[in-house]
Amino acid sequence: MLQPLQALLMLPHRTPKEGIFQMLSAWGDDAFDFVRHQVPRIIGVLIIAFILTRLLKMASRHLAELSSREGMPSALRTQQLRTLSSVIFSVGVFVIMFLAALQILPLLGINMGPLLASAGIAGLAIGFGAQALVHDFINGFFILVENQYDIGDTIKIGSVQGAVEAMTLRRTVLRDDNGSLHTVPNGQINIVTNLTRDWTQLPMHISVAYGADSDQVIKLLKEVGEEVANDPQFTEMIVAKPEAPGIEKISGSEVDYLLLVKTRPGSQYAVSRELRRRIKISFEKNHIEPGNPNRWYVVDAPKPS
Repeated sequence: MLQPLQALLMLPHRTPKEGIFQMLSAWGDDAFDFVRHQVPRIIGVLIIAFILTRLLKMASRHLAELSSREGMPSALRTQQLRTLSSVIFSVGVFVIMFLAALQILPLLGINMGPLLASAGIAGLAIGFGAQALVHDFINGFFILVENQYDIGDTIKIGSVQGAVEAMTLRRTVLRDDNGSLHTVPNGQINIVTNLTRDWTQLPMHISVAYGADSDQVIKLLKEVGEEVANDPQFTEMIVAKPEAPGIEKISGSEVDYLLLVKTRPGSQYAVSRELRRRIKISFEKNHIEPGNPNRWYVVDAPKPS
């Protein structure tokens, strides 16, 4: 646009007023052409970006409201789904604005080639320097989407086991039985074992002396299991009838019997303690000897010569 204007001003037969008039006329033509052709495109891009942003906002809000419809603890799911919805909204808005800018800037006469080249080089450098961080966020995103575990669940990640105290897109914090706090980057989580989801299988191995009557031992174990399952204090903790399949292992002078009980998550410890207490009482009452009982030997000291 500047070259035609310069040519008009340099013409010898044009007066200054005529040159200024020609320059303003050229500007007016350019402005009219811009308003006629480019402005509608810019407005269209902005309208589409606005509509996509509103739809993304509605989707993220709907995702946050799903927590009240699920059967899991609402407070925990609300926290996770709000984190997830905020991440989806932020990333989605960034992508929409970036694509809109790619469409609008060329319409304003800005060459996108050097900008895209610079952004590509910067993104490549940042990508190489933050590979672990990006991996953590991506893996954390899928952990939240798939609901692999909640806050309060007892999980095992590699060699670390404990209750989940906090979780973000980047890390998961576990508290083990000793009170130690473990921070695990989400990018290092490959296999997760959830010990408190839906129900927990409680296998109990009871060691009994080799000479004890097997049928009687199995009968007593079934009776104890039924007593605990019918106890009002433990009925809600047990989700299936206890089973005593029989002999699990024979080793020397002792025989191991297996008792299986399915409990609700987190209730296995209280149920196992009560079962052990009642099994001990039942065995003592029916004179069932435990396997490999402790024995004390009294040895006379040698007499001095």
